[in-house]
Amino acid sequence: MLKNRRQFIKKILSIAAYSLALPSGFLRPSLANAEWQKEKFQPKDYAKIIEHLYGNTQFIESKKIKFSRLPKVAENGAVVPISISSTLKKVTKISILVENNPHPLIAEFYLSPAVAPHVSARIKMAKTSDVIVIVEAEGKLYRKTQFVKVTKGGCG
Repeated sequence: MLKNRRQFIKKILSIAAYSLALPSGFLRPSLANAEWQKEKFQPKDYAKIIEHLYGNTQFIESKKIKFSRLPKVAENGAVVPISISSTLKKVTKISILVENNPHPLIAEFYLSPAVAPHVSARIKMAKTSDVIVIVEAEGKLYRKTQFVKVTKGGCG
């Protein structure tokens, strides 16, 4: 039971706002979800995923890509923190791959060339492997690799 007029007015206004927002699609969470690109995550072999995503393109090894945060030894492969930044100009995409994972492609980040290229995530690693970052900038593909030893696998 509502005890005073203010509570009653608040309830009526919130019900009215909800009833107007519901049919407009404003409250549909499916619109906010990222698009799942199943075909990119299907290949289970590192060589196949590289061929599927980039074809026969040659990568340029770059020192302008930095692992701001990636441990050389990960105690738990279920949660491996990674931060990547770059001083390359006009970066449009950053991809993270783990060579020995059941699904090597971990994430792809599409960026506006106007923003600073810096991404952070927590990744899963099944076992000791190379972590590969591929950065697309000005139509070229740059790569940086770091070896990470995993003491307890996280993809099981």
